Parts: sequence; structure tokens; C-alpha cells
Amino acid sequence: MTDELERLLEVAALKDETRTGWALRGVANPESVAAHTWGVATLCLLYADEAGVDPDAACAMAVVHDLAEARTGDVPTRAADVEDGGASEEREGKEAREREAMAGLLDPFEGEGIRERWEAYEARDTALARFVKDMDLVDTCLQAVRYEREGRYPKDEANEHFDEYEDLDEFFATTAPRLRTGVGERLFEAAKTAYEAEIGRECRLG
Repeated sequence: MTDELERLLEVAALKDETRTGWALRGVANPESVAAHTWGVATLCLLYADEAGVDPDAACAMAVVHDLAEARTGDVPTRAADVEDGGASEEREGKEAREREAMAGLLDPFEGEGIRERWEAYEARDTALARFVKDMDLVDTCLQAVRYEREGRYPKDEANEHFDEYEDLDEFFATTAPRLRTGVGERLFEAAKTAYEAEIGRECRLG
């Protein structure tokens, strides 16, 4: 039971693992990776039927999609990553590190098929995986709307990590080109419209 218990405690640390993008932007009390996972799973439950995928399978995939970050930490996707096809120096080797992390984390649970769900999510070769990824992206945009409405970050202070985009525009800019489902695009547009109403201008997407 020792290995199993240690892995459970390690995974539970995601409840306290802050999402790096929000922290870099200076958001007060930003969400954890586990909180984001809950948001993605909830979106999957609510919109799986519209997307034509199995809700149980979508929720299971959502729960494991960021599990590796219990060991690797959260590496945010920046606009430059999307423009360069994800080839920034910081993100090089990310997939390999996460695959190694998953192997170690899941070793006591190999009978559950969890690694296979994670691999399918990473490959994005199925309608299910593409839907779950879109819900991952949409959840980030919904969170941005919340933070904007609640004034949870400093707007007028210089921020070396966010010098190319105003407000929270970069989170929408990194989402728009990666959406691959109709329901994802619909929810993104709704979130962007709500965000633009808060900032009083059009969101810059590129």
C-alpha cells in the first residue's frame, strides 16, 4: 500500500498547484490545477451530448488530462508558443517529461487504463479528445471572464510577462487558433463577447 498511498498524496497536491499563467499575470488567489480540472470535467458533462461524444468517457479523460502536472508543474501556453507551433525553449521536452511523470504516478494503478486515456488526450486523434481539449481551452476563457469581472489582477502595473497584450487578451489569443469543435467555438465566442463587454473594446486575438 505504501507506493499507492504515496502516489495518491502526490496527485492530491494538484489541489494546491497554482496555474502558472494566472500567477504570472498577477491574479489574486488564482485557481489551482485541480480547480481547473473540475471546470473542464463539468463542461464535458454539460456539453458532451451536443458534441456527440460519451459524457462518461469525456469526464474521465478530463480528470486525467493534467495529472502529470503533479510532478512537472504547470507550464503555461503563451502566444509565442501557438505562433511557433509550441516549439518555445520552455516547452521543449514537455511531452516527454509529462509521459515520464505519468508512468511514475500511475504505476500502482496500471489496471485502470488511465494512461491510455491520457495518451489519447495528448494525441487528439479522436472526436472525444478534441472535444475535451476544447473544453480545457474554454474553461480558461471562462475563468478569464470571472477574473476580469472581479478585478482580480492589476491592470495599470507593468508586467514583464504580459507586455504584448492588454488585460487578459493573451488567454483568448492562445485559445482561438486551437479550437477544433463546433461547441468549443460557440462557447469561446460567448466567453469572448462577455469579456469584451467588461473591457469595453474588442479582444486582440493576434
